[in-house]
Amino acid sequence: MSIHKSCPSCGHQVAEFRNPVPTVDIIIHYPPGSIVLIERKNPPLGWALPGGFVDYGETVENAAVREALEETGLRVTLTDLAGVYSHPRRDPRQHTLSVVFIAHPLAGQELSPGDDAGRAKIFDLYNLPELAFDHRSILNDFITKLERLK
Repeated sequence: MSIHKSCPSCGHQVAEFRNPVPTVDIIIHYPPGSIVLIERKNPPLGWALPGGFVDYGETVENAAVREALEETGLRVTLTDLAGVYSHPRRDPRQHTLSVVFIAHPLAGQELSPGDDAGRAKIFDLYNLPELAFDHRSILNDFITKLERLK
């Protein structure tokens, strides 16, 4: 989809393309049934999976590892791709496309919130708080995947 704007230099109409913004979310899994959530300091407020925007020139895998560390203080190993979520209204701020990874934390670390996380906490998958964005749907898909593996 494109919109046309006037060029500030010459006044001619030029196309500006509108594309979803790439993001990552990380399901940091403590088997058999716990995950890490962060409480967001910035709108939209609430509990959410750790994650954020992919920087220009960065792979989604590197963005996921970076965001996990920035928001939870945990170094992680990515173990699987949970899915890609792209509903245009999944983020109330703008149209985002999220690549969601499953990760395990490396041993011997302490959870510590950082970046735009007010708190970070380990939750039982079957006893979660209200979640921001479409993260409830993402985690429902993850639970379904876990139950198929049993």
